[in-house]
Amino acid sequence: MELIHLADGRKGVVVRVLGRREPDGLAAEVVVASGFCAGRLPVRLPVRLPPAELDAWASALDDLALGRSVCRLTDARNPEIDVAFDTRFTVPLVTVEDVQGSATAMAVPVDLRDGWIDEQRERLERVRRTYRV
Repeated sequence: MELIHLADGRKGVVVRVLGRREPDGLAAEVVVASGFCAGRLPVRLPVRLPPAELDAWASALDDLALGRSVCRLTDARNPEIDVAFDTRFTVPLVTVEDVQGSATAMAVPVDLRDGWIDEQRERLERVRRTYRV
C-alpha cells in the first residue's frame, strides 16, 4: 500500500507500507526511480509515533498545497524526503537522502498531475484506516 506516490510515469518517489512490524511499527520502503538511476531503501515508522508521523505528513500536505517546500522522515534513522518548489524547475523537485545508510542522495523533478495533493491525502487516509493509526 502506497503512503506517498510522487511520480509521473517516468520518474518519481514512492513510500510503500509493507505491513505492520511489531513491536517497532510499520515496515515500509522508499522507492526512487528515474531514467538515470533507481534505488530502494527500507524505512521504519516507529509504532509509538505513527499517528504523529502521519499527522506530520498531513500538515506537510497542507504546506505543499500552499506552494511551500517540505522535508519528511528527518529522524536520522530513515531516508529524508524533501519536496521543493525550486525555481530552476517548473515542477516539484523530490529529493531522497539516505544519510545513515549509503550516504547518497537522489533528486528527481516530477511532473505531478492536477489533484496530486488530494490523491496524497486519500493515500494517507487509506493507510490510517488499514493500520488503525
